[in-house]
Amino acid sequence: MPLNAITNSAPFSTSAYLLAADVMLVMHTLFVIFVILGLILIVMGKLLNWRWVRNFWFRLAHIIAIGIVVMQAWLGILCPLTGWEMALRERGGEAIYSGTFIAYWLGKVLYYPLPEWVFITGYSVFGAWVVGCWFWVRPRPL
Repeated sequence: MPLNAITNSAPFSTSAYLLAADVMLVMHTLFVIFVILGLILIVMGKLLNWRWVRNFWFRLAHIIAIGIVVMQAWLGILCPLTGWEMALRERGGEAIYSGTFIAYWLGKVLYYPLPEWVFITGYSVFGAWVVGCWFWVRPRPL
């Protein structure tokens, strides 16, 4: 269900929309941390012989997560988490990240004013590292 269908039909206060936007931003940040920290832990796990980094479901979730990011970047599709967060902020009366402490600082961490090609290249290189690690640090078979 598109977010606008939810926000247009539900009578929430502006503070509820802004709180929902902050929650969406936290979820987005956790997703980014999972992708970045996941790769770091996979490499460390290989070097330190940690068995859990070979867990098939963890590795599948990780490669799918970065795969989605890379595909969205190459296709020029805005991340749904970003779109939903922006829609919630707009509905709450905010057009930019000037609201709560959480929104301000997490927004600073997640959103950089760089050309799109920088992100496409960065996501692609990172995705290639993740795919390479799939073969270097093989997941255990099911």
